[in-house]
Amino acid sequence: MIRTQALDQLPVRTAVPALERALDERGAAVLCAPPGTGKTTLVPLVLAGLVGGGRARRVVVAEPRRIAARAAARRMAWLIGEQTGGRVGFTVRGERAVGRGTVVEVVTTGVLLQRLQRDQELTGVDAVIIDECHERHLDADTVAAFLLDVRETIRPDLRLVAASATTDAAGWARLLGDAPVVEAQGVSHPVEVVWAPPAAPVRPPHGMRVDPALLAHVAATVRRALAERDGDVLCFLPGVGEIGRVAGQLAGVSAEVLQVHGRAPAAVQDAVLAGPSGSRRVVLATSVAESSLTVPGVRVVVDSGLAREPRTDHARGLSALTTVRASQAAGRQRAGRAGREAPGTVYRCWAQAEDVRLARFPSPEIEVADLAAFALQAACWGDPDASHLALLDPPPAGAMAAAREVLTSVGAVDARGRVTDRGVRMSRLGLHPRLARALLDGAAAVGGRRAAEVVALLSEEPPREYGDDLTAALRTARRGGDGYAARWRQEVRRLSSSVKESVGKSAEGADRGTGPDDAAVGLVAALAFPERVARARGEGAFLMASGTGARLRDGSGLRSAPWLAVAVADRPAHAASARVRLAAVIDEDTARAAAGHLRFAGEEVRWADGDVVARRVERLGAVELSVRPLKEPAPALVREALVEGLRREGLGLLRWTRESEQLRERLAFLHRVSGEPWPDVSDVALLDRTGQWLDPELSRARRRADLARIDAGQALRRLLPWATGEAARLDELAPERIEVPSGSRIRVEYGGAQPVLAVKLQELFGLQETPRVAGVPVLVHLLSPAGRPAAVTADLASFWRDGYRAVRAELRGRYPKHPWPEDPTTTEATRFTKARLRRE
Repeated sequence: MIRTQALDQLPVRTAVPALERALDERGAAVLCAPPGTGKTTLVPLVLAGLVGGGRARRVVVAEPRRIAARAAARRMAWLIGEQTGGRVGFTVRGERAVGRGTVVEVVTTGVLLQRLQRDQELTGVDAVIIDECHERHLDADTVAAFLLDVRETIRPDLRLVAASATTDAAGWARLLGDAPVVEAQGVSHPVEVVWAPPAAPVRPPHGMRVDPALLAHVAATVRRALAERDGDVLCFLPGVGEIGRVAGQLAGVSAEVLQVHGRAPAAVQDAVLAGPSGSRRVVLATSVAESSLTVPGVRVVVDSGLAREPRTDHARGLSALTTVRASQAAGRQRAGRAGREAPGTVYRCWAQAEDVRLARFPSPEIEVADLAAFALQAACWGDPDASHLALLDPPPAGAMAAAREVLTSVGAVDARGRVTDRGVRMSRLGLHPRLARALLDGAAAVGGRRAAEVVALLSEEPPREYGDDLTAALRTARRGGDGYAARWRQEVRRLSSSVKESVGKSAEGADRGTGPDDAAVGLVAALAFPERVARARGEGAFLMASGTGARLRDGSGLRSAPWLAVAVADRPAHAASARVRLAAVIDEDTARAAAGHLRFAGEEVRWADGDVVARRVERLGAVELSVRPLKEPAPALVREALVEGLRREGLGLLRWTRESEQLRERLAFLHRVSGEPWPDVSDVALLDRTGQWLDPELSRARRRADLARIDAGQALRRLLPWATGEAARLDELAPERIEVPSGSRIRVEYGGAQPVLAVKLQELFGLQETPRVAGVPVLVHLLSPAGRPAAVTADLASFWRDGYRAVRAELRGRYPKHPWPEDPTTTEATRFTKARLRRE
């Protein structure tokens, strides 16, 4: 029986006619509707003809999360008086409730991606709704791009709806070919904002770590909200670990404490979404409750102000979720949950002054995430560089290059980036390409079942109480009765079935495999993350093949291992090494087998520790396996190492006399004022032209000491324009010294922006104009008889006319034995005192 009263109460119903017109006219639309208006539940039913009397169509709804997909399907089935699996069903990874009569199917965006790769036409599907597209999950962006390609090329009749909980829909409208934007008004009740920052400063989040003091404050704020306000409390926290810790601190409150996240048992999720059961409730939730789910009975929101986003350190090969400050948009979404059914209150656990400094929107996942899976999807779609996909934001070039390196190393794409048969098989496993490689190659080595067990552990990180030993975690999962173990067993079954389909009958005979768990677990983990095979350095420290250091926690049972396959690691802020959170013991043979593509063996001549190091080396990435001195290294390699030394430590490794330094300054001056043919003698230019001025001395050198014997000035003269004859004019254009009226030859300094002539004032008596070099007036530093600065001028005539009088008055009193004529322009220059002049 259709629950007509419940359907009529959904605010989105007023926007449905406009949405249907837009789809009839344009085939695509953007639907903006606040959370709780029914966009996820009523609209699919209407488009499928299950309510409202429209034409029957098959509709697929894509949700970003499994919990939201299941909840949406159950809600729609309830609205039409059925159970899921009838006319409304759902498909998520590892779970499917769909029947022959299903016309509305709710799937995760990941499932829809897999379906599109197998059937680009989406045979039998009339309309696709991409829900919560404002959250900018990478899978949702990719699904949208693929669907737009399908509409443009083979299915112009396919209807597309991008459904968003915000009004920031302009980008999606442009992406869908200037599709109409249909807005639905929600029933919005006022929400009072209470700013509730911690009394004392807390440490900002970094990595996965959240200051325990902040979590204690959040728990205290929940208790305060229970005391000050009526209704259920919805508390937003960044992750499962924080939810568990706050739940522990709420023991004894006069309310039922429930936890909602992607890992929560289905029974708990159902209880939360079913609404109040009599007693007050405190619902601790991740961002899944921002817009994907409606939690009935909530009148109060407590917002920790934190969220989790993916981050990738491509240089170190580390990818993980990281804790960040939630955006202003997320804050608005969270606060709105308190006003869905009646006036409510939001307690924000930060200061009001901080709010304006928060990011306006969350970062699009495509800009910050590991793109290996995306790149594989694009390659399978026939667009390896994703240049022809309609995306709101293009993938960063650096992240795509790193992704292609990963795909090439695991055999998913060829040298030109085109997908291989192996890559197609990997893409259909529903795993990150690294894990797909570990499953396929691991199955051949340790058996399909055991490879699936390890990969299932790696695809969803075990709870922290399982420890940091991956093998021990496997044994715990096998005998465990907790929610994680149940999900793990379900994923093992899925992967075991998938690997059989992918590699055929060959996997069946070795399904369980033989040998100890330790070796099997270590091999599969190393196959997944070959750049993270790590050799011990001692004291719990390791060096990974990627070159990143790694450390185990104190007390870890893995500290005595000679080698590790690091499965999960993060790098705390300001730490020199990564922190190992999950790893397996391996031996060197396993490391070689898994990371063979990183192996290098040969002669290595390089600049290290301040000199040339020549050796024969074998290594896996940055991990050296064997090293022997190389007695007769190739001269060309030695020369390259010496040039590298000059680049790192500078040209000061050569022998520079005062004359050679001045020659370089003179040449730099001429290049600056005249250009060619006078050479550029900057560090960069000289290092780029070592063959033109440092040879043959550089080619004969073998070590640092040999560089110190090279006369830099003599070498620089090789760069003078001898062929044109201009070299002979060096002393004319940029002389070392200038003869002044007194007869002295004064050195010119060329090291500054303008040539400088530092000379005693009396030696320039009678000189009317400022001396010039290469047409440039020198900057004259006029000195006292004692050699101290008295004045600076670039216009000597102006100085005699305007400045000399004041200088003369000062110097005449300080140096009365020297001549200080009233008119210096008509006086003979001198270096001597008045007495000496009289004697002469």
